[in-house]
Amino acid sequence: MNINIIKETLTVNQYEENVITKKGTNDRVEFAIKLPNQDDSFIYLPIDSKLPLESYHKIVDAQEKGDIETLKLARNELKNQIKKYASDINNKYIDVPNTTDFAIMFLQLEGLYVEVLNLGLFEELKLKYNINIAGPTTFTAILNALQMGFKTLAIQKKSNEVWNILRAVKTEFAKFGSIIEGIQRKLNGASNDLDQLI
Repeated sequence: MNINIIKETLTVNQYEENVITKKGTNDRVEFAIKLPNQDDSFIYLPIDSKLPLESYHKIVDAQEKGDIETLKLARNELKNQIKKYASDINNKYIDVPNTTDFAIMFLQLEGLYVEVLNLGLFEELKLKYNINIAGPTTFTAILNALQMGFKTLAIQKKSNEVWNILRAVKTEFAKFGSIIEGIQRKLNGASNDLDQLI
């Protein structure tokens, strides 16, 4: 996988590499994004990269030669490969509640991604295997959206901290006001006592 897309978009504490996301297995997914839970814990979003170059090159070659029969066979081969990859990713890396209920299959070439879309696999992979596919452009968009979500969450956490501090300050001011009022009453009482003595 082109790690630069992840490294350029997310911070090092927002993802892990070669991590076991499914308990009780030794299967390591290439990347897993750490999505925060409400209780300051996190769950993984598994991301596995696939690059079936041989099948893709057969498709490109058949298109260039205008060989319809070879093109059909190559597309069928790619379709079966992508489904197998989706099944493997589902079985190896998705483990609710430790992970999201879906994973991302990252296809490293934009042309390959478009070919898989043209095969009509998007909905099938999503419904049957809980796999979303992404090419470089869509993957970058997904990461940017996640990064915005992380920033929004950080702002919400900070604003909650600020509100807690302000509540504490307000409480302290209320206590301070009560103390001042008490001192004022005592001073007034002492002043009255002094006036009576005089």
